[in-house]
Amino acid sequence: MKRSRILMIAAAAALGAALIWWFGVAREPLMPRMLAQSLPDQCRQVLLVLAPDERSVTAQMWLLENNEGEWEVVREPIDCTLGHQGLAWGTGEHTAAPPAGFRIKREGDKCSPAGVFRIPFAFGVAPTASDLKLPYTPLTPSIIGVDDPKSRYYNQVVDNTKVPRDWDSNEAMVRHDRLYEWGAFIANNPTCTPGLGSCIFLHIWPGPGKGTAGCTAMSPENLKEVLTWLDPAREPRLVQGVETWEK
Repeated sequence: MKRSRILMIAAAAALGAALIWWFGVAREPLMPRMLAQSLPDQCRQVLLVLAPDERSVTAQMWLLENNEGEWEVVREPIDCTLGHQGLAWGTGEHTAAPPAGFRIKREGDKCSPAGVFRIPFAFGVAPTASDLKLPYTPLTPSIIGVDDPKSRYYNQVVDNTKVPRDWDSNEAMVRHDRLYEWGAFIANNPTCTPGLGSCIFLHIWPGPGKGTAGCTAMSPENLKEVLTWLDPAREPRLVQGVETWEK
C-alpha cells in the first residue's frame, strides 16, 4: 500500500511538471511586445532568445512557429550564451525605441544585439550542407569577417582572394577552436553603418555559461538542430531581448 502511494505521488508530480511545461512554456508566446510588433507578416519562424537581465551572459532560446496566426513553441528551451557584456540595442527590423537607459550596440562592446533580425545564410567547415535549408557558405581559410569600420566591406563575410583589401582588422572564419564549425549570420546593422557592430553570428559556444564577443552561442548539438529547422521560405527571425520586457 505504501509503495502504491509513493508511485501515485511520483506519477502526479510528473504529470504536474508536464502540464506546467505544456501550458506555461509550450503555449506561451513569450515575445516582448515592443519586438513582436516589428515582425513582418510573412514571418512564420522565430528564434526567441530571452535573458534574465541586460547584463546576463546566459539566456534561453525558444523555437516558435506561427500556425494560423498563433505562435507555438515546438521544443523545450535551449540554453545559450550571449556577449561577455550581455545585451545592447541593435540595429535590425525593430522600430521601437530602446528601453530607457538601455545601452546601444557599438563595435567592440562585447554585447549581443537586442531586437529583431533576419538570418540570411548559414555557414560551416563542411563543403556542402544538404540537410540545411538556409543558403550555405562553406568556410575556407580565405573566408573572413570584416570588422574594420573604415572598410567598404565592414560587417560582411567575404573571400579575401576575391575583393581588394581595404581593412586593417578582420576575423578568420576558420578557427582553431572550431566555434564556427557550424553557424549562421545575424543581420545586425544590415546597412553596414560604421561603428554599429559587425559580424554577429549564431555559433557553437565555448562552454556552458561562457560568454562570446557579441554573438549568440549554444552547444553543437542544439546549434545543428536549430540550423536544420530554419527555413527561408518561412522568413525566420531572431528576436532577442530581456525576460522582463512587457509581453
